[in-house]
Amino acid sequence: MLTVHHLRISQSERIVWLCEELGLDYDLRLYNRREDNRMAPDDYKALHPMGIAPVIEDEDLVLGESGAICEYIARKYGGNRLSPGPDDADFAGHLFWFHFSNATFMTNGMMALAAQSAGATELPAFVADRGAKGWQLAEARLAESPFFGGRNLTLADIMMGFNLTTSRAFGGASLATFPNIAAYLQRIGERPAYQTAMAKAEPGMAPMLA
Repeated sequence: MLTVHHLRISQSERIVWLCEELGLDYDLRLYNRREDNRMAPDDYKALHPMGIAPVIEDEDLVLGESGAICEYIARKYGGNRLSPGPDDADFAGHLFWFHFSNATFMTNGMMALAAQSAGATELPAFVADRGAKGWQLAEARLAESPFFGGRNLTLADIMMGFNLTTSRAFGGASLATFPNIAAYLQRIGERPAYQTAMAKAEPGMAPMLA
């Protein structure tokens, strides 16, 4: 059986949501962060050489990296139905946001977090600029499409969702000036699969949808 190892309050929640959207049977294992430094516990780090979330196991396979895991599960178990094909009008947009999520959007946030952890009282100008542009681009996308993937929810939304919700527990933009993102998150929050996923992945924690 497919096993999803979820580190609480981390991007591995994406994989739980994906499995619920696809209606899969899977074994979910939860790991709490350490009390002293809020990092992954040793038993989670031992799952994969990188020692970070997410991680899945599928028979003899151990796989890390959000994008790779999403594609693996969607192709192997989901008939690839959350990825528009090359003849679909949403194909390019889906690809952009699927890759933009971690390659740029999350990287912007990690640079900001690293600067703050190093004691910076102000973010370096290029970090602040890149972060602001990422949020503005997401806001503009959701003004023209109901989902990041286009007309329908795709893997791009599975990837971007964490960045706009739980990731803000580590610091991030207020939604007050992003009405399209705020409306999008309300739509996501109404999805039964998302509700089930978050109840399983983060029991006792209300999803950060506002």
